[in-house]
Amino acid sequence: MVNILGLDTSSAASATCLLRSDGAAFEHRPDPAELGAPPAHARDLLLAVERVRQGAEVDWGEVGALAVGVGPGMFTGLRIGVATARALAHARSIPMRPVSSLQALAAGVEARVTLPVIDARRGELFAALYRDGEELWSPLAASPEAIVERLAEGGLRPRAAGDGSLRSREALEAAGVEVAPGDSPEHVVRALHVCRLAAGSPDASPEAVMPMYLREPDARPLS
Repeated sequence: MVNILGLDTSSAASATCLLRSDGAAFEHRPDPAELGAPPAHARDLLLAVERVRQGAEVDWGEVGALAVGVGPGMFTGLRIGVATARALAHARSIPMRPVSSLQALAAGVEARVTLPVIDARRGELFAALYRDGEELWSPLAASPEAIVERLAEGGLRPRAAGDGSLRSREALEAAGVEVAPGDSPEHVVRALHVCRLAAGSPDASPEAVMPMYLREPDARPLS
């Protein structure tokens, strides 16, 4: 395994990690409370990247891959995260490895059947469904009611985590979905899981790595 530098900005919090080739991990893991704060990716992402790289004592020339959570998630956050990762990859000639932010979120949930949920605004959620790490639902954008209905059709009662599950806790729990406690670290997309998922992924050129938006951005130009 090579040294992998990973980051994720799919939610309001910035997550970074340097997973060394010897298995040691140096991680900036956001506090769950940051999920409800104003996003600060433009201000703190590069600082967090440098913090984990220096903490791991890995020079840029020793970084073998740059992993990035490509969403789905907040439009502006994803754009900043992917653009930052692409710029670093170009500048340092490092291959990239895109990872689903929902899959990385699910990797931190302690349950066999997991429902990672990221707030999509507009009364919708970004969600996917996994069982023992296997994807049962592809990432989608839907209302809490539509997600609950689909779960009922499959007879599934997963454990949910992510900022979207906190905002839709009442609807999910009424349908029998277990939602992780509000202060649980399961709600945060950890860059450690981005790195671990990327460890088994092929390299990609920076130009090939794009954010997974699933829908049009909230802000539109004036006509």
